[in-house]
Amino acid sequence: MTLRAYWLAGGRWGYTACDRTDLVDPAGGCGANQVETLPFWAGWGAAGFGVALAMLIMSAVRSPGRYAVAGSWTAAALLLVVAFPLHLLFEIPAALTGRPSDWRDLGARIALVIGGLLFAGLANACGPQRGARTAGYQPVPRWSRRWAYVAVALPVVGWAVPHGLWVLGVPFGIPQRQLDDIHRSLSTWTGVAITLVPPLAGLLVLGLVQRWGQQFPHWLPGLRGRPVPRLLAVVPAGVVALALVTYGVLSVAVLVRQVRTGDTHWSDVREGWAVTATLLVFLCWGVALAVTTTGYAIATRTRQERATNTGLSV
Repeated sequence: MTLRAYWLAGGRWGYTACDRTDLVDPAGGCGANQVETLPFWAGWGAAGFGVALAMLIMSAVRSPGRYAVAGSWTAAALLLVVAFPLHLLFEIPAALTGRPSDWRDLGARIALVIGGLLFAGLANACGPQRGARTAGYQPVPRWSRRWAYVAVALPVVGWAVPHGLWVLGVPFGIPQRQLDDIHRSLSTWTGVAITLVPPLAGLLVLGLVQRWGQQFPHWLPGLRGRPVPRLLAVVPAGVVALALVTYGVLSVAVLVRQVRTGDTHWSDVREGWAVTATLLVFLCWGVALAVTTTGYAIATRTRQERATNTGLSV
């Protein structure tokens, strides 16, 4: 809120205008100093939202209960959706490999993600106290395990393979001119990072169907053998699944609109079929992750109820 007040007063430190100017250098905020009128949601709207969040925090601390839980979960969902973590999944590796990036936008998105996770923790703390849980492992449903393998395979087959071929100079599913544009705009290391990050991130899905997703491994000091908090896995996985599905649906919708308006021709879609298929990969990846997360939530809920019942019987 202090930063927003500074922008409203005329300052532009930390502000970005990369989506409102024709400048192409994101490292300098894309001419943020040239923006005279601050957009509503970057100024007064965001400041008002911050006031609402502060009031929600004070209310939750003073009167924890059902309404505080609902408000905190709503705030967490809004912050995480606005942050759009999927953007960070690609932009941060590209920035680390030297590609000019808008650090203002990245910093704001990271702050939103952290805020969303903190509000999720607040919602969990304001809820009713649960009985003690055992550190036992509850196997996930078989269908959840199958969807997890799909969620791991999709970014490898649908993303890493074509992008790896493009990095190597093979025009797989795209015209040669588009491949040349990719090599001119991306360095080799940036291409490698963008290629490897999604499949490596996809491996984390295995935690939703393996023992180490419910019980911390023994090689972790201080946590070995303890149960993994349910929300620690469900919230991030659910947010990523939502981001993937949203990105896939919006991207497909934009492509369909471009084809209908004539901005993109079917011949271009057929010639660059690998790019179009990537959009469907994100959509299917999100669906597979969402189903796997549901199976994990069911298994951990069963474990929790079993532990509670055991405690009551004792």
